[in-house]
Amino acid sequence: MSIQVTGLVKQYGTQTAVNHISFQASAGDVVGFLGPNGAGKSTTMKIITGYLAADSGSVQVCGIDISKEPLAAKRKIGYLPEANPLYYDMYVKEYLGFIAGVHGIEEPAKAIGRVLELTGLGPEAHKKTGQLSKGYKQRVGLAAALIHDPEVLILDEPTSGLDPNQIVEIRHVIRLQGAHKTVLFSSHILQEVEAICDRVLVINKGNIVANDRLVNLQQDQNGNHILHVQFNEAVELDVLERLQTVFQIDRVNETGFRLHTSNPELVRKHLLNLAVAYNLQIISLQSEKNSLEQIFRSLTTVG
Repeated sequence: MSIQVTGLVKQYGTQTAVNHISFQASAGDVVGFLGPNGAGKSTTMKIITGYLAADSGSVQVCGIDISKEPLAAKRKIGYLPEANPLYYDMYVKEYLGFIAGVHGIEEPAKAIGRVLELTGLGPEAHKKTGQLSKGYKQRVGLAAALIHDPEVLILDEPTSGLDPNQIVEIRHVIRLQGAHKTVLFSSHILQEVEAICDRVLVINKGNIVANDRLVNLQQDQNGNHILHVQFNEAVELDVLERLQTVFQIDRVNETGFRLHTSNPELVRKHLLNLAVAYNLQIISLQSEKNSLEQIFRSLTTVG
């Protein structure tokens, strides 16, 4: 596992920020880390990256214990914190050269060129970081996190301050990195998480309240799915009652139905066979999913 968190605890005085949490992530995982403000996201990320010590529990990054071998573990990590630390008097290219030197990169010019292109910073490379907009400052922070080609990326609100076009571009960068790295990133833009992640971690009041693939979280409470099917013509209910694994059928109108099933893929196949057998035309077939916003609110709203 690229990230292995076990029994992590962090307290600030009498307040428990992180309460015995455990999770893991492997190479190729892009994991959305969600939670309300103050839930423990940034604290957890700081502990994983070695910027903050845990009170108890352990973190291993690529098999290296962050508390026992912090330098070795940090070489595996690229970190963009929520408060993006930059030297505003340094030029972008100069700053990235400084970061490359900290990592001891053998071919710094090549590494700098790679991340400038990757993050779209080329036109801004000869400006001082203090002259950049907030969105471009975020890009500089992301470039610094990527410059040593780490195996693990920890990104705390990576698209903060970016305009919609920039968000799409950085989202593409994260997807590309997620193909061969482990990416753990937090965001309050839930549509962004839905667009990038297959898996979601939700933390609330220091506790992990969800850790699953997004598709599983979007099922109903019994693990079932709902399919919406619309035909081009009127269909009798007894025709659809032939479908296997469908345990409830709701008629929406003369040509439309909601099908409750435990096996949506099987129902899709059977619907196609049924349409051929009865000379029916299916004009739409789609899943009804709980939005990530609904899931988030149900897991984190005090009530």
